Amino acid sequence: MTRSISQSFYRSNTWKKCRNAYMDSQHHICERCGGLAVICHHKEWLNEDNYINPHIAYGWDNLEALCLDCHNKEHFGSNSIDDELMFDDNGNIIKK
Repeated sequence: MTRSISQSFYRSNTWKKCRNAYMDSQHHICERCGGLAVICHHKEWLNEDNYINPHIAYGWDNLEALCLDCHNKEHFGSNSIDDELMFDDNGNIIKK
């Protein structure tokens, strides 16, 4: 997904309300390790073709409350990158 689409989606009030409600429903507990969940992850990753589909973008069956470590493992696949990179609140990859 392009940065402009990603930023507009993750900054939208609709997404923020959905994310907050879902995270509250999970009590901010990581669904994989039981740690503190800080990211509302899309199981089916958003892209330019599917982000307008409300079932994919906002459907709770496509969301997962994750801690930063579990989210980074999902996207990067190993711990070696975890030490250098992370996702910010808008879903952008940034250096730690």
